[in-house]
Amino acid sequence: MKLNAKPSSLVLLVFLLIVAAMLAIVLKSGKERPLGDIQSFENYQRADVAEGFPKNGKLPAFDPRFVRLSAFERALIPDAPRLTAPLGTESGAFSYNAQPFWSLNSRRGGHHSGDDLNGIGGMNTDLGDPVFSIGNGRVIFAGEGSPGWGKIVLVAHKVDGQIIQSMYAHLENISVSKGQSLGRGQQLGTVGTANGQYLAHLHFELRDATTVDILRGYLAEKGVHLSPRAIIPQYEGEGGPVGPSSAMNVLKKAKAKNSVELPIEVLQRLR
Repeated sequence: MKLNAKPSSLVLLVFLLIVAAMLAIVLKSGKERPLGDIQSFENYQRADVAEGFPKNGKLPAFDPRFVRLSAFERALIPDAPRLTAPLGTESGAFSYNAQPFWSLNSRRGGHHSGDDLNGIGGMNTDLGDPVFSIGNGRVIFAGEGSPGWGKIVLVAHKVDGQIIQSMYAHLENISVSKGQSLGRGQQLGTVGTANGQYLAHLHFELRDATTVDILRGYLAEKGVHLSPRAIIPQYEGEGGPVGPSSAMNVLKKAKAKNSVELPIEVLQRLR
């Protein structure tokens, strides 16, 4: 019995030494792992970093390209049988497209990813004008994008059973929150300047996508981007105007001040 006990004790001792060494390595690496000023992993809009292992001494930045709408989130997206203009009236009256979708901008090195919509007064006359959801939908992002984007709202819609996204950028104010359901023509924010980066206008996009990614304003390939001018007219239907634009307010003031006689069509839109 004594001859057999010695080897067993030696094996046990070696095993304990190995376990102790492994624990020391784990504890040491845990202490040295830099986490930075992590605020929250509650959701992708508040996360400062993605889950994962340290890379070059730091955790990798959060990458929204890998955030996809879950099956449950997709089920909550309402049908959007009608789509209308996001600025001015339903038909887009009293606004103009300063930089259409896919126009080439050599200075920016690519094609424009959306439409730049302005009130017809130009300059900053449309600053603070209401911006509307183009159709029934669900907010999947509402917050700051980047210095070049300013405040952004992304809305998911279900059109003919297919999920598309509408994006509203450079906003001055946001009046909706992530997860909120919207009706067609419901205000979601106001026209802004991307925190003073540009003259006031609305950068508007349509996308065939289920990821939550801000992407870039100028592109070499269209990818998931769609032409708003090609899609929205197919689902406009009939109806009255959604809301006033800055040009309407100008006409109202002109009429009140100078008793300007306006065509009946304009008066109906001014209501």
